[in-house]
Amino acid sequence: MKKIILAGVFSLCSISTFAEVAVIINPSNASNIDADTIKKIYLGKSKSFDNGTKVNPVNQNDNAIADEFNDKVVGKSSNQLNAYWSKLIFTGKGTPPVKLDNDQAVLDFVAANGDAIGYVESGKVNDKVKVVGKF
Repeated sequence: MKKIILAGVFSLCSISTFAEVAVIINPSNASNIDADTIKKIYLGKSKSFDNGTKVNPVNQNDNAIADEFNDKVVGKSSNQLNAYWSKLIFTGKGTPPVKLDNDQAVLDFVAANGDAIGYVESGKVNDKVKVVGKF
């Protein structure tokens, strides 16, 4: 019986870790954004949208959605990404995206800022933001 309960708990945990991530921007932003562009933005290699507007990316504090985004979109684990940004900060070559607490904070920030890009669990998206990719 204990094995069945443990298997059920592990199944539920693994399901929540595979949440679909939606990358969002402000609806007023008409930029073309693909997965490669998103990756470059979150690695600090691209500082503006294709229309020339400076990009203002936001991350989430360490949680399951941030881990999914880092893995699926950026191609690095959270630890690798932290090490990457630490090196850039130390050498004066970059500043990481600001971290917000949760999906709602990201939704509110992106809805209020035309230059913002962020990510949330896809089920949390509302009509105040525009989805540019799902991963």
